[in-house]
Amino acid sequence: MSLQQLRDESDFDQLPHNIPISATIADIEEKKGFIDYFMFVIEVKTKGGSKYFIYRRYREFFNLHQVLEFRYSPENPDKRGPNTCILPSLPGKVFMGNKREIAESRIPELSTYMKRLLGLPTWLLLDEAIRMFFYQTDLDCQQQPRALRRLRPPTRKVKTVKPKMELFSAPRAEAIFDFRGNGKAELNLKKGEVIFLLQRVNADWLEGTVNNQTGIFPLSFVKIIKPLPESDSEGEGGGPTYSCLRCLMLTPSGVNTRDVCVQEDLTIQPTYKDLLSRMRNVFQVDDIAINYRDHEGDLIRILDDDDVQLMIRQSRDQQGKVNRPVNQFPWELHVTMASDLSVYNVEA
Repeated sequence: MSLQQLRDESDFDQLPHNIPISATIADIEEKKGFIDYFMFVIEVKTKGGSKYFIYRRYREFFNLHQVLEFRYSPENPDKRGPNTCILPSLPGKVFMGNKREIAESRIPELSTYMKRLLGLPTWLLLDEAIRMFFYQTDLDCQQQPRALRRLRPPTRKVKTVKPKMELFSAPRAEAIFDFRGNGKAELNLKKGEVIFLLQRVNADWLEGTVNNQTGIFPLSFVKIIKPLPESDSEGEGGGPTYSCLRCLMLTPSGVNTRDVCVQEDLTIQPTYKDLLSRMRNVFQVDDIAINYRDHEGDLIRILDDDDVQLMIRQSRDQQGKVNRPVNQFPWELHVTMASDLSVYNVEA
């Protein structure tokens, strides 16, 4: 064994037991947030032998790689310094195509990227950015993996028999109006359809299933035939947890209010691009601008991610002064036409 190998082995032995040493993508899961996206379910193994799951988007891989390139990539690959190294290549961004197919195609590439990243010199594994990327956060702990297709060994297919649903004992409702959902998170309903109820989202929205589709829908569009059990309180139905955002479309004739429910944590900071895209979809208008009201009641236009961050920070400062449901974002979006620079004199 060479002197360098002995030194590397000694350095590895001195690493803390919670340092990640391997990571494998177990599956992908679709999330219905401000925009629909896929997360990679990653099984992480530490030096101490423990295993856990983390959930990461491609953008988080991209941000990590940019940080590491800035810190450790040599300016001249032929003349590497003592604190530099050649990083593995990361698959580039894809701007067009089916999101599921793109995510599936990235699984082997990102698994190889993580394998090579964690195989770099031992001192690099102590980098704060790497440790935070592989750290299991509270949000990671709250999620339950669904399939883990790539961790399961191939097995013989067994025919399964689905149990009959007790249709007349299940909580259900009947649609009394047609409803067209905005995005994949919301159901499309036709008058007269029976929806089987899964859980309460909040005081105004329910989650249910109809025509082999599962999603959320407004309570005001249905008549409850059999209610959910009283013990099935908001967010305890075993399904995904939804957070609701109050959106107001301001027009000279009045205010059109919508509650948009998404599978996002209340602490998330969405991008300006994602918010604008979702509002265009909700109100079916392209030429719009998004705004928020500051603590003095003035309408402030949002133009970039920095403005989104400022809006969220100000809303948190005012959080205790405004009563909102527990699963509602502490900030609201006010939508106006992009060409309108004035403030409508309406009660918002």
